[in-house]
Amino acid sequence: MEKLRFDANGLITAVVQDAVGGAVLMVAWMNAKAIRLTQESGEAHFWSRSREEIWRKGATSGNVMQVVKLLVDCDQDTILVQVNPSGPACHTGESSCFFEELCD
Repeated sequence: MEKLRFDANGLITAVVQDAVGGAVLMVAWMNAKAIRLTQESGEAHFWSRSREEIWRKGATSGNVMQVVKLLVDCDQDTILVQVNPSGPACHTGESSCFFEELCD
C-alpha cells in the first residue's frame, strides 16, 4: 500500500467493475482504512466524501459487493475493484451508476 499515490485528502479513486461481465458499475473514493477493510473482509468499503465516513457497500441496501480482485493502475493513483455484486450498484436501482447518456 505504500506505493499508492493518495491525493492531498488521503483519497484514491476507485473504479468498480463487474468481475464477470466487465461493466463499470460505479466510481468511488477509498482511503487507506477503506482499502484495508476491503482486503480484510472481502467486501467493498469506500470513503464517503459527503458524510466523511467509511461505508460498506450494501450496508443499508443489502447490495453487497464481494471483491474478487484489487488492481492498481500504472501510476498507482487509481484502484480497479473487481467485484461480484449481489444487486444493483446504483442508489437509483440501476445495475450501474452509468446509465444516462450525455446529450448536447
